Amino acid sequence: MELKPVIKVRNLKKTYKGNIKAIDGLNFEVDESSIFGLIGPNGA
Repeated sequence: MELKPVIKVRNLKKTYKGNIKAIDGLNFEVDESSIFGLIGPNGA
């Protein structure tokens, strides 16, 4: 049985104040029935 992705992220970028890169080219998929967490430096 092939799991289907329920979330797809492609080439995500985030900058602050125009030139500070926080994320540059992030790609990922979360398949159905998966447990997924993303934790940043502040614990969020």
